[in-house]
Amino acid sequence: MEIRRMLPNLINSNLYHEFYFVHRLDYVTSGVMCIALNKQSARAASTSFQKRTVEKYYLALVHGHINKPSMIINVLIGNDLREVNGNRKMCTIDNNFCKKPQKSCTALLVLEKGYRNKEAVTKILLYPVTGRRHQLRVHCTHIGHIIVGDYTYSEKTDTEPYRTFLHALRLTINNTVEYLDVRSVDPFTSSNSQNQWKPSKILRILDESAFSDIKELTLNT
Repeated sequence: MEIRRMLPNLINSNLYHEFYFVHRLDYVTSGVMCIALNKQSARAASTSFQKRTVEKYYLALVHGHINKPSMIINVLIGNDLREVNGNRKMCTIDNNFCKKPQKSCTALLVLEKGYRNKEAVTKILLYPVTGRRHQLRVHCTHIGHIIVGDYTYSEKTDTEPYRTFLHALRLTINNTVEYLDVRSVDPFTSSNSQNQWKPSKILRILDESAFSDIKELTLNT
């Protein structure tokens, strides 16, 4: 409904979802999305996703302090056979209820450590090599650092944040029509009082070197 309000001139009643959605974000995730203007552009962008020439970068605030400066989370993800309130969850292969696990890989780079409401929180940059459903949320849960405000994967122990702290920061699509490199603003700054988050230690600045370093982590995967 929000997209219909923002882009009324692009509504195509002949399409099932009214727009040429090239990719989607989880409902709880904010940030950059790609909507093609026509069928040719949609096909070109979709081909880039299939050929994995697309780069996606996400920011998140997670519970706890991550001790390592970076890591590769290379753990298979599948459907969780347990349906919770009609919500189809995903899980990692070590879960007894995991069905049809598929290769899933995420690179993680620690940016800042600090506190939110007196609880330890880490700000991280995430780079998904694969594109499984709920991949970033599941991989963060797997390493013991659930994304703040993720009601589903925290088993509703998180109740008070005004949002899930996961944001699609940057999207690059190398395609035959037009090279795209779109970035959004970091919403998880301490200047935003709604976040109730204050960093106490900055390990990495979010600059071009951070993007290149996290991508380099995946070269041998």
